[in-house]
Amino acid sequence: MISFESLKSEYERNWANLEIRPSRLSDANAIARKAINGKATYQQIERLTGVPWYFAALCHYRESNFDFDTYLGNGETLHRATTLVPKGRGPFATFVDGAVDAFRIENFVGAHDWGIARILFRLEAFNGFGYHAKGCNSPYLYGGSTLYGPPEARAGKFVRDHVFDSNHVDSQLGTAVILHAMMSLDSSITLDGSPQFASRAEPEDDAASTIVLMQQALNKLGANPPLAEDGISGPKTRAAVSQFQQQNGLRDTGLLDGATVGALTRAAQSGPTGPTGDVSRIMKRLEDLAQLLRPPVGGVTPATTTSGNTLPATNDPISLFERLFSLVNKSAPMPGPVTLTPTSPAPVDQLKQVVDLLGTLLNRDGKPVLGQVNGALGETIGKMLDGKKTALGIGGSLITALLSSVTASPNAGGLAGLLGTLVSAVPGLGQFAMPISLALTAWGVLGKMEKWAQGTAPPPKPTT
Repeated sequence: MISFESLKSEYERNWANLEIRPSRLSDANAIARKAINGKATYQQIERLTGVPWYFAALCHYRESNFDFDTYLGNGETLHRATTLVPKGRGPFATFVDGAVDAFRIENFVGAHDWGIARILFRLEAFNGFGYHAKGCNSPYLYGGSTLYGPPEARAGKFVRDHVFDSNHVDSQLGTAVILHAMMSLDSSITLDGSPQFASRAEPEDDAASTIVLMQQALNKLGANPPLAEDGISGPKTRAAVSQFQQQNGLRDTGLLDGATVGALTRAAQSGPTGPTGDVSRIMKRLEDLAQLLRPPVGGVTPATTTSGNTLPATNDPISLFERLFSLVNKSAPMPGPVTLTPTSPAPVDQLKQVVDLLGTLLNRDGKPVLGQVNGALGETIGKMLDGKKTALGIGGSLITALLSSVTASPNAGGLAGLLGTLVSAVPGLGQFAMPISLALTAWGVLGKMEKWAQGTAPPPKPTT
């Protein structure tokens, strides 16, 4: 599995042994001078993001050959939304604005480790780690040095997607080669950016567990070619995400935004789904809830679930709620390299478990206070929620559906920016919020029916 720790020593060894080929030295120095000429602009990016100016210059060289009229993330023009991954970015007023956006997407903003190993790892991630499987150093890093190409080293290049030619030598100079030349011309580049505390996690490391989960989900859904489950959102992963978004009616960005994470989680648990926001599916769940909460003609055994599992006693509400939230939490993505397996419960099954627990709450040892339904949580809470459950449930369902359809955008302001922040902070929000909202709606509807059956409903308001 590709990870920074597994490659760190290799990067450090290669950097110590890097030599620019004499035939390429003048070219390397010419490119290095171009990079240094743009230092003032790159330093603006550094002040806004914390990303070293020389790192921004290296990305700019490989992505668009120092063209300041392009988006740093993929080299497309600044003046219209991008059509290559990452898609839909921009337009941007300045090169600096686009660069800040690109570095935010890559989780570089707020990073602390800018030592040589981490720099080379991040640079290679832009292009992908496929060369390691071919036993060849990446030309994206080492092109023009003795570490790539004969007679000192192996050649090879991915001449197009998924096609590797072992005899092809990339003629473009690598980013490590340009950095080496820049350091010989600008003594301010010292590469002393290693973190003070080695145990501090970098932003891309924090995101890796979610990315692994999504790569597993995409593989389960038939990603072709299969993705390496490495926690790195490289070109192949973004292409697979883009395809999933197109197939499921999501905004096509190639990025794992909150709406995409939620949709992928649902699809991996229950199979391929249609576009998000399908009202018919919400109505079907409401009907299922009504059926589950309606006692059968022959009586009901509230202490047993539909699967035969015994529930906690109704006189222990704390245990009931602990059980409820433990079931709900199982439907949300968990940190760490979680493996998705076919045995994972589908969302509908989890919904039934939650409803079964609510059904148990609806029986207070045969002693209704406000009525079996309305007084399910006791006199105090029952009175507090009396007449409000339906409105709260419908409102929660609508808000959850809205949040699930929002794509987070760092450039968005106002309400859109707030919603984008929420869905990004809580991936898969609808997986646990929607079932609770729907259950609350059904509970409120049944409570109203109970009042009419008992004759305790308020009389209709007189009309004039």
